[in-house]
Amino acid sequence: MSAGAVQADTHGERLFRKLVESSQDAILIKTLDGEITFWNTAAQRLYGYAPEEALGRHIGMLVPPGLKDEEAELLERVGRGERIEHYETQRTACDGRVLDVDVTLWPIRADDGSVAGACSVARDITDRKRAEAELAGLIAQQRHIALALHLMGTSEPVPGVPAASRYLPSLLGQGVGGDWLDVIDLGAGRVGVFVGDVMGRGLDAAVVMGQMRSAARALALAGLEPGELMRSLDVFTHTLPEQFVTCVYLEADLGVGEVTACSAGHLPVLLVGPDATVAPLPVPISVPLGVAGTAHRQVRLPLPAGSTLVLYTDGLVETAASDLDEQLALLSATLGASFAAGADLETAADRVLEALLPDSTTCADDVTLLLIGFPAGPLDTAETELAAEPRSVPAGREFVGRHLDRWRLSAQADTALLLASELLTNAVHHARGPLTLRVRRGARELGVEVTGHGTPRPRPRPTDPHEECGRGLLLVETLAARWGVRPHPSGRTVWCTLRTE
Repeated sequence: MSAGAVQADTHGERLFRKLVESSQDAILIKTLDGEITFWNTAAQRLYGYAPEEALGRHIGMLVPPGLKDEEAELLERVGRGERIEHYETQRTACDGRVLDVDVTLWPIRADDGSVAGACSVARDITDRKRAEAELAGLIAQQRHIALALHLMGTSEPVPGVPAASRYLPSLLGQGVGGDWLDVIDLGAGRVGVFVGDVMGRGLDAAVVMGQMRSAARALALAGLEPGELMRSLDVFTHTLPEQFVTCVYLEADLGVGEVTACSAGHLPVLLVGPDATVAPLPVPISVPLGVAGTAHRQVRLPLPAGSTLVLYTDGLVETAASDLDEQLALLSATLGASFAAGADLETAADRVLEALLPDSTTCADDVTLLLIGFPAGPLDTAETELAAEPRSVPAGREFVGRHLDRWRLSAQADTALLLASELLTNAVHHARGPLTLRVRRGARELGVEVTGHGTPRPRPRPTDPHEECGRGLLLVETLAARWGVRPHPSGRTVWCTLRTE
């Protein structure tokens, strides 16, 4: 080799060393046996060892005890000629601190092409890892609080109305979102059913969900019809930070065999018939809550005995890798096959999740599913029409007493007849005829209700000791297990229930 070539090589080596020494990353070279042969200034800053303390020593001095086998495996891979990019691991400084580092290793080859050693470039990522851990902790805390808000709203079972529900919080990102469901015993053989979805994720969406669920339940228990309830929720939504909510509310009357429903931008409710046929419930779907100036229409539909209603949120059927219509078709097919095979609600719910979400850990959104069944046989109900005249009170008592004898509920007869008298008397004084008296026997209760035309909303009130009226509803409130008022197409219905067990 000429003198000029030797001089050029020497100059190139000096330039290379200057570049390596000026690097902000720790650079070291080691043999395949792990002996350190090169150590730059950044390595000294990172690990705390001066070059004279590091050169000639084994790389194991930087490796935590639990990672010795990992370092041997890395050297073995480099020895096979493999380059390892951005491998995150840990290293130990001279003062005992354990550092999180990002390491890139590549083989150093001899003149004959064989691997003679390994070059390692390491960057301290301890602060980044700490920040990631803190962020993960905050997200986990939010998920825990948000999930607790969902669990606080768990519905109580309604006697005689079986239901199966599934809630799967998303495991991605902030996780828990704003899905909610509710099944409400409205009394007098009626059941309210909600499913809703607040736009957004994390704690904020879960808090709004809790507010929406509480408001919706209170409005349902106050006796509002679905359309009126949805309009009230629409106004309520404008006061909340998250103003985009889809929701569907159904009120099922088991004695009459019908359902009244209203939907604000929510996915179609499915009706599984007694013969396992599946079809969307024909409910008009308006815009979501929070969009001003839009009316939400309610419809009254027949609900055949033995039917099942299926409600869900978009997390069940909307995925990035599938078409919505195809997923809805799969949902219907899975439900039809399950019920045709005689599956119960819990089994059918499991089969739906298996078919539509084979890997629930990859769900980008919460998943809520509710299956609610209605009795295969009609409830014991009887009704009669009466004039809005005083003589209708004893006639109504006789009608109720006759059916109590038929149903073998003589133990409740005295109280039930007294309550029926008070409801009829109230209707005679304050309503226009004809009056409809209905008596119903449920799984655990006896219900009596009176419907009148043009009835103002009755309420109990304190009375003057000298007044001869005004005590009736106070008596109803005292003796009945539950009582209430709800709107009716022809006026108002006042109802009360008694326990039968």
